[in-house]
Amino acid sequence: MNHRMMDEGPQWLKHMLQSLEGLEYGTIQIVVHDSQVTQIERVERRRFSLEQTRKRDKVQRSNGQL
Repeated sequence: MNHRMMDEGPQWLKHMLQSLEGLEYGTIQIVVHDSQVTQIERVERRRFSLEQTRKRDKVQRSNGQL
């Protein structure tokens, strides 16, 4: 991230840029009221491959966990 960008601009922009750090899958939602940013929401999603899930389930079944 460009740290110079973090030092300039409004406070909400700084928070939005921080919210983007480390986000692989997900959304950043900016809520505006009366032309002012009032809220920033971050929803992060975790993606798992079907192959990894099948391997995990197989191990758990063999260990009697499922």
